[in-house]
Amino acid sequence: MLYKIGEFIVAFWFFLFTRRIIIGKEHVPAQGPLLVVANHLNNADPPLIGISLGRKARFMAKEELFGNLLARFVLLSVGAFPVNRRRPGKNSLQEAEQALAQGFPLVMFPESTRSTSAKMRTGLPGAAMVAAKSGVSILPIGITGTEKINGAWWWLTRPIIRVNIGVPFILPSKSDKLTKDDLTNYTGMIMHNIALLLPIEYRGEYA
Repeated sequence: MLYKIGEFIVAFWFFLFTRRIIIGKEHVPAQGPLLVVANHLNNADPPLIGISLGRKARFMAKEELFGNLLARFVLLSVGAFPVNRRRPGKNSLQEAEQALAQGFPLVMFPESTRSTSAKMRTGLPGAAMVAAKSGVSILPIGITGTEKINGAWWWLTRPIIRVNIGVPFILPSKSDKLTKDDLTNYTGMIMHNIALLLPIEYRGEYA
């Protein structure tokens, strides 16, 4: 119930203060596990993806957001769970695997933090690790415009925000143990699939 209420409030907020455009929603599978990966420009990105998928999702969020008791209650209620961005712990990875096993879309931001320049940052291997171990389809999303949600008067311009949803893909299967090189290659594959959904000026080193 709290998820539905939150979804309505977020959708209404974006309707009032932005011009939201969703491209490629037909690429979102109606059911089944899915790893959703996107570039990260603003704190508004997770709820934006949540209302754009059309499905109840789980979110891997940085552990710093869970320090406040109220914030922790709200985040846990809407399906988020904490992760150490630099060293994903066993509990976080198990939580991610459980969410996928239950058939939820799991939303991750491979850059692990917001880009202050709107250009893509180097991806970290967490998303690739989850995808490789679970074998689920990966849904890439390119977000533009949320970097304009900044300052006191941004809402007066109702910035155009685009959510460009790509075609799901699967990482190559491996019969032996994952190596560091494997994770590096898989991370690059994920990041380039996101980059293809963005204008050239947003792609950063993945241009």
